[in-house]
Amino acid sequence: MSIDKPGKDMQRTVNPGDRISDEPQSIEEKAQQLAVDHVPDIMGDVVTVPTYFIVEEPDGEKKALHHVKDAEAISDMIRQARVDENGDRIWD
Repeated sequence: MSIDKPGKDMQRTVNPGDRISDEPQSIEEKAQQLAVDHVPDIMGDVVTVPTYFIVEEPDGEKKALHHVKDAEAISDMIRQARVDENGDRIWD
């Protein structure tokens, strides 16, 4: 096995939770996956990061966005979300 052509069994990411399954998965299965589970960050705070962020589009469609591959789309969703004076989410 060379470094230029890694084998399928070679771990390609530092974090196993970053990997995307080759098998199809439902949104419910993706929602259960954790990329990082109860690990201290650089400040000592304990964090848990889901592998997929489940988001609901304004039309009601649910999508599973991967925390690495879809990071830009996740950021876009966060920027679109607004909260009114009652704490209810509204979309721009």
